[in-house]
Amino acid sequence: MDLIPAPLTADWHEDAPPYVFGPAPVLDAAPGTEGTARWLRRELGAATGWDLPPGGRRGTSGGDVDDGGDGGDGGGAGDGDAGGGPDPGRIRLRLDGALARRLGPEGYALTVDGRGAQLAGASPAGLFWAAQTLRQLLGPDAYRRAPTRGGERVWSLPRGTLEDAPRFGWRGLLLDVARHFMPKDGVLRYIDLLAAHKLNVLHLHLTDDQGWRIEIRRHPRLTEVGAWRPRSRRGHRASPLWDETPHGGFYTHDDIREIVAYAAERHVRVVPEIDVPGHSQAAIAAYPELGNTDVVDTAALGVWDDWGISENVLAPGEDVLRFYEGVFEEVLELFPADVSPFVHVGGDECPKAQWRASPAAQARIRELGVDGEEGLQSWFVRHFDGWLAARGRRLIGWDEILEGGLAPGAAVSSWRGYAGGIAAAVAGHDVVMCPEQQVYLDHRQAPGPEEPVPIGYVRTPEDVYRFEPVPPALSGTAAAARVLGAQANVWTEVAENRSRVDYQVFPRLAAFAEAVWSRLPAPAERDYAGFEARMAGHRRRLDALGVDHRPPGGPLPWQRRPGVLGRPIEGPPPNA
Repeated sequence: MDLIPAPLTADWHEDAPPYVFGPAPVLDAAPGTEGTARWLRRELGAATGWDLPPGGRRGTSGGDVDDGGDGGDGGGAGDGDAGGGPDPGRIRLRLDGALARRLGPEGYALTVDGRGAQLAGASPAGLFWAAQTLRQLLGPDAYRRAPTRGGERVWSLPRGTLEDAPRFGWRGLLLDVARHFMPKDGVLRYIDLLAAHKLNVLHLHLTDDQGWRIEIRRHPRLTEVGAWRPRSRRGHRASPLWDETPHGGFYTHDDIREIVAYAAERHVRVVPEIDVPGHSQAAIAAYPELGNTDVVDTAALGVWDDWGISENVLAPGEDVLRFYEGVFEEVLELFPADVSPFVHVGGDECPKAQWRASPAAQARIRELGVDGEEGLQSWFVRHFDGWLAARGRRLIGWDEILEGGLAPGAAVSSWRGYAGGIAAAVAGHDVVMCPEQQVYLDHRQAPGPEEPVPIGYVRTPEDVYRFEPVPPALSGTAAAARVLGAQANVWTEVAENRSRVDYQVFPRLAAFAEAVWSRLPAPAERDYAGFEARMAGHRRRLDALGVDHRPPGGPLPWQRRPGVLGRPIEGPPPNA
């Protein structure tokens, strides 16, 4: 089978004929499975034309009969549906606590026999992943939005059983919507793409020097001014080319609520990121008093139109803290704790030149008794660490936040290699591994001049497939349990639209998904040839979904960007 990610165990009956659905299958959904039932009726119904009406067998009292059993026995071929006659085909859904004890909270089992398909989940999330596997087994046409062959299409499944469960609980993708805005429908589409690969975290990078993308009603200029820039550099910051079209956009409160609810229905958590104290020029352009006004004419600043790291950072005053507390209060309202327990505060790449030159900042350092400008940055992060913890949330930030110490509940995104994650785990902090050298998907996928806007190291799908979230320094130690999982990051300075983001993300996200879901051997022992063989079928699914993935032979003519400069780094990446 060409399942991606690969399941934990699978036993296919290759000598048995496939199970063939009738023209009007029924859906038996036990209590607690309503969410997955709705999803199947909507998604499979669109592709197949099925209505999937309820179809439990009727008892003598008129009530539905509980089939029971691991595979859901009963109601199979010849049993008859509620109206009598031959069985049109059945899909059964149920929850099974025994699976939770054996496989963990996201585990599931799927059985296909002469009675149809039986899906059992350890939880609603596990059942939803079972439904994703069912869709893969039905073939690429199951990913279409309308039937492609009218009523003639025969839908069948191979007979057999499988059990599956993820290796890690955090399986994510960072989507940078600050550098280039992705409209709401594009974000919803990416949630579906994550779910199709059994990924369960969407990290939304909402603010940066180049744009502020979330409505904050008490500070309306953050989007009235901060969400728009007059132009954008085309290519890397060394490129002489400019796109003179103004760029921007933002998500309203209702947009965010819709994104969060849409993700929750698909068992995807959304982690919002609001950057402090660096990466803040868009906010300062909207509210100049947030900047270091004693050394910079902040009133003259606009939203930055270039890439890189702006020198314009937040001033270390109490009024700035109060401003951002107001921002975070609205963020917490929009991202409820039950679906978004983590809030990302950035905390990385904060230039210190303005603080060194600012009499106000220097006075603040003396007042706080911190260790220079580095201590001032840590003070910023620690303030929001405590503020979020008091409200039942957990702070997560890039590995620079380790400098100066963290509260016990804070977590670390390790992006500068593995070192920060190792230090955090040993110190008792939870870690999400996302090392730049391994899983930054804005980095180029191949060498050569045809690769569009080449950035960073060459990271092929095979390189990503061999990514290991638990480094050797932690393997076998108690601290290894601190690795919550991993995420791939796609930064969008040179990915200006949906098609470019697709190209950078796929097919590498499929390789990443298997690396964080499946129980794979050590990186050097992984069967990449087998994965690539399965990708042949998976690419047809991506095609049906309209994903502009990179073909195996290289970019298609319209995927190239001739003459647009990138910043390729030659040689193997560190820790490769």
